Amino acid sequence: MSDYPRTAVLGLGAMGLPMARRLAATEIDVTVFDIAAERRALVAADGAAEAATPAEAARDAEVVLLAVRDQRQVDSALFGENGAAAALRAGSVVVLTSTVGPEAARLTAARLGELGVLLVDAPVSGGPTRAGNGDLLIVVGAESSALDLARPVLDRLASTLTVIGDRPGDGQALKAINQLLAGVHIAAAAEAVALARGLGLDPQTVIDSLSQGAAGSFMFADRGPRMAQAYGEEADTVEVRSRLDIFVKDMGIVTGIAKDAHVPVPLASAAAQLYLLGERAGLAARDDSSIVTVLSPATPRGEDR
Repeated sequence: MSDYPRTAVLGLGAMGLPMARRLAATEIDVTVFDIAAERRALVAADGAAEAATPAEAARDAEVVLLAVRDQRQVDSALFGENGAAAALRAGSVVVLTSTVGPEAARLTAARLGELGVLLVDAPVSGGPTRAGNGDLLIVVGAESSALDLARPVLDRLASTLTVIGDRPGDGQALKAINQLLAGVHIAAAAEAVALARGLGLDPQTVIDSLSQGAAGSFMFADRGPRMAQAYGEEADTVEVRSRLDIFVKDMGIVTGIAKDAHVPVPLASAAAQLYLLGERAGLAARDDSSIVTVLSPATPRGEDR
């Protein structure tokens, strides 16, 4: 019998799938749920059990890891029809890895607390590849008793785990700051690539050169090549590693909590508007690097810039 907590993973999207596969490859007993049967089957091939509903996945779990897109999906997975919350035993822990904002995390914690269930607010950052390698940045807001139970799971997923506070919502607050920086950096990278095109420079050469200097950033080096690809013959095959509409949601959280705190965030606000423009242009399900095409639309073949 394993010394690790029995764990359910709800949500097998871009982040949930590699996290679940990472956990299933360890000593942890994992049960997974997703509305897509084919995604459940991928984790089952790694040794996990499949469940048909969130409640079934959570029935014997000591830790439930939520990896869904937004608060609406959090509410559905936990409190909706066949939701996990009703199946959880008192003293079990829900680990919220999604970015939903501080107030939403606190409200979720309060609803779970009425059932005797604890919440570990643990939003993650790093992308699917790092999730599969156990190389995520995870920021945590939770009381120590809840974190102690969840830590064996989090330790399998994180290379850096920062406990920022002892209350749900504290992790979300730090993640919002992370997303402020990430969202602004992507927007700045898009402006740089757009200007390079406007000046007649080859975007990939600009990216390769500047990524090595003081002007470089992780987002410029990571998103830049996909921005350049948006203008080539393979523009329609750019891999979706992080959907653009995720930043519509996250920058909305950033600007909302900044307003509540009476802190001006002019750069984040400008970036938030850029992502909204991208969403309105039909790019919601495209990779967030596609935002560059809002600033510098692809030139039709046969025409000069």
